[in-house]
Amino acid sequence: MNELIAVIDDEPDILELVSLHLTKVNFKVKGFLNTEGFFKFLSSKIPDLIILDLMLPDSDGIEICKYLKSKEDLKSIPIIMLTARASETDKVLGLELGADDYVTKPFSPRELVARVKAVLRRKTQDSGKKIKIGDILLIDLNKFEVFVENKKIDLTPTEFRILKILTSKKGWVFTRDQILNHLWGEEKAVLDRTIDVHIKNLREKLGKAKKFIKNVRGIGYKVEE
Repeated sequence: MNELIAVIDDEPDILELVSLHLTKVNFKVKGFLNTEGFFKFLSSKIPDLIILDLMLPDSDGIEICKYLKSKEDLKSIPIIMLTARASETDKVLGLELGADDYVTKPFSPRELVARVKAVLRRKTQDSGKKIKIGDILLIDLNKFEVFVENKKIDLTPTEFRILKILTSKKGWVFTRDQILNHLWGEEKAVLDRTIDVHIKNLREKLGKAKKFIKNVRGIGYKVEE
């Protein structure tokens, strides 16, 4: 294992607890009580995963997540949000920005470790993988990039993940509820019509490649060449 996990939390007890349980299962852990130390570290070392508290004294975790996902060299780092905020708005906003999971305090350290393993497992499965649809659409799962006729298309993290889900099984019809489950699991706190809005925006951005995303009336969506 030995992946490097960066943990940012301003509560020393929680930082110690998380670090202890991750170290027990052979992860390398670097803990930070504030974002200043974290960004200094980030300038010289890229972690395999980040556990990020949303309520920090010197920064807003949501803004940190937004920043990380906007940088080419950092956006592929998985992020698990760890916070006392339990409102649906915070959960949805964090996940929309591209966070991979969301754990609410108080939490089970064993569950957090299991979530870390699951997120890293998904990352490993996607590593180096490219999906081609027809002759014009290319999806690079490792770099979080999409190209239509060799032109890079800028998608939001949620749009990218929806496209990834649909292309994982060509011709397979995914219901709106299945897409929500893939995106947010048990933390889903949004209406299924939200998926329709994301699909509409995704199609507009894909241009000629929008023809591959089919609406199966009354059921959901699929990608078909």
